Amino acid sequence: MPKNKLALLEYLENFMSENRKNRFIDVLKNRTNHFTIAMEDVFQLHNTSAVMRSCEVFGIQNLHIVEQRYGKAIDKQIAMGAEKWVDINQHHDMKSCIASLRAQGYQIIATTPHNESCMLDEFDVTKKSAIFFGTEIDGLSEEVMKEADGFIKIPMVGFTESLNISVSAALVIQDITNRMRHTDIAWQLTEDEVLEKRLDWTRKTIKDIDYIEKQFVEEEPSKF
Repeated sequence: MPKNKLALLEYLENFMSENRKNRFIDVLKNRTNHFTIAMEDVFQLHNTSAVMRSCEVFGIQNLHIVEQRYGKAIDKQIAMGAEKWVDINQHHDMKSCIASLRAQGYQIIATTPHNESCMLDEFDVTKKSAIFFGTEIDGLSEEVMKEADGFIKIPMVGFTESLNISVSAALVIQDITNRMRHTDIAWQLTEDEVLEKRLDWTRKTIKDIDYIEKQFVEEEPSKF
């Protein structure tokens, strides 16, 4: 990694179109780490990929996946390229996932229809939160429920008690990110986070990136 990441970014951007460069900048203006999503042992692979897609569409940069039982891979066909733009953080156990999120300043919020939960539209979006989703059959584990700082649920008025996990996540993510953007809190990425993502996305976009970065090292050795 170069000492001057900005110098590398400026060099690499010469290999992209101006439209692509500006698109990255525009998208990053709406990216956030104020919220993050965590999924626990979601059996249906397509649900994980669909939730990732919702994170990307509504601007959540980080998705946490805890796979203690199934350990499946992302379905790229359903993710529709979202795996390139969203950061996937995989955890082997719930304890380490929760500890990591708390260390980053997140409160732990469990989604469940069975508790005395806060209704989605009443949830306080000003607090930095990690929203947890579980399996459709079993819901979230007892470990998450015990560790949770709060609970939220989607208002439902029919006979069915739950929605498909990917649908639930999409509804929650759209609601909280929309309301977040109408607050005065600093929900945007920091300047350093924006630079990191611009560099990451640029690398993923350029063909023969290893060769091009090698050229940069040869031309600008003092920056490494």
